[in-house]
Amino acid sequence: MSSSATPTATAAEAADAHSNRWKALAFIALAQLMVVLDATIVNIALPSAQRDLGISDGNRQWVITAYALAFGGLLLFGGRIADLWGRKRTFVTGLIGFAGASALGGAAQGEALLLGARALQGAFGALLAPAALSLLAVMFTDAKERAKAFGIYGAIAGGGGAVGLILGGFLTEYLNWRWTFFVNIPFAIIAALGAYFVIREPAGGRNRSPLDIPGVVLSTLGLVSLVYGFTRAESAGWSDSSTIGLFVASAVLLASFVLVESKVKAPLLPLRVITERNRGGVYLSLGLAIIAMFGLFLFLTYYLQIVKGYSPVKTGFAFLPMIAGMITGSTQIGARLMTRVPPRLLMAPGFLTAAIGMLLLTQMEIGSSYAGLLLPAQLLLGLGMGSAFMPAMSLATYGVQPQDAGVASAMVNTSQQVGGAIGTALLNTIAASATTSYIADHIGGAASKPQQQLVQLQGLVNGYTNAIWFAVGILVLASVIAMTLVNTGRPDMSSTSGAGEGAEDEIKVPVIAH
Repeated sequence: MSSSATPTATAAEAADAHSNRWKALAFIALAQLMVVLDATIVNIALPSAQRDLGISDGNRQWVITAYALAFGGLLLFGGRIADLWGRKRTFVTGLIGFAGASALGGAAQGEALLLGARALQGAFGALLAPAALSLLAVMFTDAKERAKAFGIYGAIAGGGGAVGLILGGFLTEYLNWRWTFFVNIPFAIIAALGAYFVIREPAGGRNRSPLDIPGVVLSTLGLVSLVYGFTRAESAGWSDSSTIGLFVASAVLLASFVLVESKVKAPLLPLRVITERNRGGVYLSLGLAIIAMFGLFLFLTYYLQIVKGYSPVKTGFAFLPMIAGMITGSTQIGARLMTRVPPRLLMAPGFLTAAIGMLLLTQMEIGSSYAGLLLPAQLLLGLGMGSAFMPAMSLATYGVQPQDAGVASAMVNTSQQVGGAIGTALLNTIAASATTSYIADHIGGAASKPQQQLVQLQGLVNGYTNAIWFAVGILVLASVIAMTLVNTGRPDMSSTSGAGEGAEDEIKVPVIAH
């Protein structure tokens, strides 16, 4: 009798675990959306916050930079904490901390508290983001389920920034800039409660080794110097002595970090995580694609508001085709084909499709039609990025032992964060330089004030299109890297739950060894 009861019990347990996984995905996706949209939601609210709190023009960039530095600098540490302390516990702690930091930011009555709250948001985001991705990696091991789960996650990771622009515009225009902070609190509380009661983290796979303190210090300082170097380059210029000093310090610190990691017994970032060619290819191509995307968000927002005169809300809604394209590319194209074709055949064409969308935007002029140019360009960008992001997110934890899943996930977020900082600084500098030289060349022929204003607008658009040409090249490079470095085959259609824990080198499919 007991022998017949066991299969039934096992089937019931399997059904329950299956249901729990999908419920857990909803809460993980909600948390990821909150973290990603927070990178852009405050941008639209910044002018209002600056006015209210009396923040100087020189200091306003710190509202964005404080978040980016804490988030980018602490990601590897956050990923290792998730491996060491448990992914679920780290995830819930990150959510509670993020909610608290958001409450502080929304209630801030002065510049110092607002900047401190943004840095705290970044620090708790650095705990939360790698824990979220590594939870997915260890929970979804069946190839078909994994494709669907990462399709949803990829759509959110790619489209969350544009959602932030819509939400930021709506909240700023109809409520108050403070709501761009307060809106995180219900997101975080719902996700934390759901995660606490629903997520069942698979047993084992915890990294019990002592924390690599020299690695933590070197990686954090190195990444902070790198991100701040690019941020400073945007405001002070590339030849500024502080900018150069930050880049030199970053190179020395990160080189020392690699040296330390190759020597210590329990490294913060085991070098095997990044030297495997598929994962390396993902981190590199994804970072390049984010450089192009962040530059685009910036220029399209400026173009729509300054040149076309759109309101913040209208600007936000103008990004909807890109979000629709990303969701379609990720859940319909990526998720359906991921179990049928090798990842590089999704990633490389995806980045190329996005490059074609970007190429259309090089034709922007003052009077360009939204429906005729911007809409098709955004659809192509969204479809391409969605199709490429989805297998990239899954492949980022390719062949990783469970105890390294957190830090492998942190590397994805690090490549995105550093890519965002580089994209904003590099492309903005190119655009500003092209705008200045265009106005200098053409302003002499403008006699009246309306003609001068027209030249200035033409100069702005010329700057944007010049920078967008660089973004096209960066996306083509991302496509070439994905096609060259990513050489894993089509995922195995069978579940991988029976694989041995030490099977890292034997796994040739993007699944987690269990």
